[in-house]
Amino acid sequence: MKSCETGKSCPDNKQIEKLKEKVSELPSDEILHRYSEIIKAIADPTRLKILYLLNDDELCVCELISALDKPQPTVSHHLNILKNAELVKWRKEGVWIHYKLSNPNMLDILKNLLENERGK
Repeated sequence: MKSCETGKSCPDNKQIEKLKEKVSELPSDEILHRYSEIIKAIADPTRLKILYLLNDDELCVCELISALDKPQPTVSHHLNILKNAELVKWRKEGVWIHYKLSNPNMLDILKNLLENERGK
C-alpha cells in the first residue's frame, strides 16, 4: 500500500491487478443479474411461505389463498414474482392454475444456506 494524495492508503498496482483478475473470473453480468433477481424474488416472507408450501406438492391458487389467509390479488402478485424469477412452474386445469417448484431441490439449497447463516 502506498499513500494517496488524500493521505489515505491506496492499493498499489500489483493489488489492483489482482483485483482486476478476480473480477474477470466472476460470472458474467447476465448471470449475476439472474442471481440478483432470484434473491429479490425470495426476499419476502410470503414468497418464502409459498415456496415452503410448494415443496411438498403442487397446489392450486385457491389452496395457497386459504393456507396463507391472504387475498387472491396478493397471492397472485407473489406468484407472478416467483414465476418471473423462474422459481415456480404453473399449469392451467380448467379455471384453476396449479403451481409447483421449478426445481424440486431448490428449497433444500435455500434451507442449507439459511441454516448456515443461522449457525453463525
